[in-house]
Amino acid sequence: MPRVDAAATLVRPDRVRTVAEARRALAATFRAGGLDTPDLDARVLVGYALGLDHAALAAAATRWLGADEENAVAALASRRLAGEPVARIVGYKEFWSLPLRVDAATLVPRPETETVVEAALAAIDAGGPRSRELRIADLGTGSGALILALLSELPNAFGIGTDASAKALAVARDNARRLAQIRARFIACDMAAALRGPFDTIVSNPPYIASGDIAALAPDVRDFDPHLALDGGADGLHFYRAIAAAAPALLAPGGALVVELGIGQAEPVARIIAAAGLAPSPPCPDLNGTLRALVVRIRA
Repeated sequence: MPRVDAAATLVRPDRVRTVAEARRALAATFRAGGLDTPDLDARVLVGYALGLDHAALAAAATRWLGADEENAVAALASRRLAGEPVARIVGYKEFWSLPLRVDAATLVPRPETETVVEAALAAIDAGGPRSRELRIADLGTGSGALILALLSELPNAFGIGTDASAKALAVARDNARRLAQIRARFIACDMAAALRGPFDTIVSNPPYIASGDIAALAPDVRDFDPHLALDGGADGLHFYRAIAAAAPALLAPGGALVVELGIGQAEPVARIIAAAGLAPSPPCPDLNGTLRALVVRIRA
C-alpha cells in the first residue's frame, strides 16, 4: 500500500460539514489513496471518532461536526492512510460474530481463520451432539479468537488457550471476560508444553510464515502484526512439527486436531502429520478456495 501524506490529501473544508458529508469525503480520500475498502473504512473510522455505532451514525447523518470532531476524524484518517489496519486503529475485530479486542501483541483475526472453526465444529458434530461435555485446547491462542468462537457454539465445553506471550494472554482473558465466557482458561507456554490431555479437540493457527519471507509481507501485516505470531522458522513449518509431536499424547480417542494452513502448506504439513503417526484428512478450503484447514485424527 503506498504511503500517503494525509495532511496533503485530506481536504479540510472552509464550511462546517455534516456527518454524512465527512463520511463521503473520507471515503473519496481513501479511494484516491488506493485502499481496498474505502467506504467501509470511512464508516468505521468516522463512527469510532464520534463514538457512534452503525445505527447511531446513520441517525446522525445530518448533524454538523465540531472542530474537535473534524480533528479526530483527520487524525484517524492519517493513521489509515499510513497503512495501519482499521482493526488496529479501533482496537477490535469481529470474528465469528464476536467482537474481539486486539492490540499490538495479537494478530488481527482474519475471515479465513473461521475455516478452522467450521472444520472443528464439523469434526465435533461427527462424534455426537454439541451439547456433550468436551475439552478443547487452542495452541497459540493470541486474542482467544478460536477458543472463544468454539465455546460460543458448544454449551458444555471447557477450553484452554495457550500462548508464549503474556501480553497476548491478557487480551484473550479480557475478551473472555467481556463475552462472559467463564469456561475458558489461559496458560502461558510454548504451544502444548504445559498441557496434559486428553482433549476432544485441539485447534491452532500457529505462526507459519518462513522467517525470510516476513520482510516481503504486505505492509499492514509486516509493520503491524507481532512477528512472534508470524515467524514459523526457516521453512515456516517449525510449529507444525511441535504440534504433531505433542498431539498423539493429548488427543482423546476419536478426537481431532485442526490446524490452519498457510498458502501452499497443505502437502508439507500433511507429511509432517503423517510422520508423527497421525491421519490427516483432505484439507478444507476457505471462501477464496485456498486450502486453509487440516483435520487430523489418531491413526486407527
